[in-house]
Amino acid sequence: MSGQLAQQMPTVPPSADTPTHVMGTYGPRAFAAVRGEGAYLFDDAGRRYLDFTSGIAVNGLGHCHPALTKALQAQSDTLWHCSNLFEVPGQETLAGRLCADSFADAVFFTNSGAEALECAIKIARRFQHSAGQPQRHEVITFEGCFHGRTLATIAAAGQEKLVSGFGPVMAGFKQVPLGDIEAVRAALTDQTAAILIEPVLGEGGIKVVDPDFLGALRKICDEIGLLLMFDEVQCGIGRTGTLFAHEATGIAPDVMALAKGLGGGFPVGACLANAGASAGMTPGSHGSTFGGNPLAVAVANAVLDVIDQPDFLQDVADKGAEFLQSLTALKSQWPSVVADVRGRGLMLGLQITGSHMDFVAACRVAGLLLVPAAENVVRLLPPLTITAQELSDALEILHSVAKRFSDDA
Repeated sequence: MSGQLAQQMPTVPPSADTPTHVMGTYGPRAFAAVRGEGAYLFDDAGRRYLDFTSGIAVNGLGHCHPALTKALQAQSDTLWHCSNLFEVPGQETLAGRLCADSFADAVFFTNSGAEALECAIKIARRFQHSAGQPQRHEVITFEGCFHGRTLATIAAAGQEKLVSGFGPVMAGFKQVPLGDIEAVRAALTDQTAAILIEPVLGEGGIKVVDPDFLGALRKICDEIGLLLMFDEVQCGIGRTGTLFAHEATGIAPDVMALAKGLGGGFPVGACLANAGASAGMTPGSHGSTFGGNPLAVAVANAVLDVIDQPDFLQDVADKGAEFLQSLTALKSQWPSVVADVRGRGLMLGLQITGSHMDFVAACRVAGLLLVPAAENVVRLLPPLTITAQELSDALEILHSVAKRFSDDA
């Protein structure tokens, strides 16, 4: 481990007893974050942490990347907001780039992933309505999925922990087991409008969906006139080593939701659709006050400028593959602690045999920030710009924590 990092590692977690007027939906927070630089996050006590949360796959280029800072500062000197009543040149540029790099023909800009998914759901219903089948309004989703925290997106997930206390649950969604194509077929009715899936589940435990399953979903949608919709809010924008996670499968959707890494830390989302899916989205059918704000699209265009550099995505794929091998070796050395290693690119997960929350807390105390997920999985989501030395430092911390938790030490 680098000497500077070792000297700055915290030995005790900071106090979470500070009074707050922020609504208590997040519970006690581990520390107050005050500064970020590259792969590091700093707290108000001056401690430095290797940040493998990346704002939950948001800070894809690390904290305060100079190209993003420059773009934001330049735009802030000219125009912050003007409403979508007027054309925003940066929107046109960004939409054109996203369409050129994907299956899509049109883009609707939002502020978040949940809003992008809301747009996708509306597109599915409007598509079927325009096709003369207004009864087709249901969306098939998958057990363990996560699509956001609006009333529609928690209904899409259908998980008790998300919908409890927020009933009645919005109608129009049907969950089936992930990977079970016969269950999908059994769920189809004359009310089905679309199928929605994450090519790589994030909150659901870093599960890479089998390309053959995605292909079977594509075939079903084509056969009976449904929309296939991908949620790439967490797994898109280079996170898995390709610009979009589904590129590795060869299966294209009709609609796709993006956010998180698209803005590199600035709030922005996007819903992409092909010409057929988007045809029903006529003037007045949808809107957003802040979606595609000049500041947001300036930063998002700067993100794409960096990711579009030669060999950038190949470097992400290479680093991810090498780190995955290192994590597999970690599992082999500490089998009583690590039950499974999952993921692709720099969207990786460790399934912990004991309490994954305790494992996350111990890593934080040792100077490494991780994100919990379902199925006792901890997510490792470093910035795509992570260096070999920083990956090595993280691996050393993971080994030290695993040793503490291990029956084999």
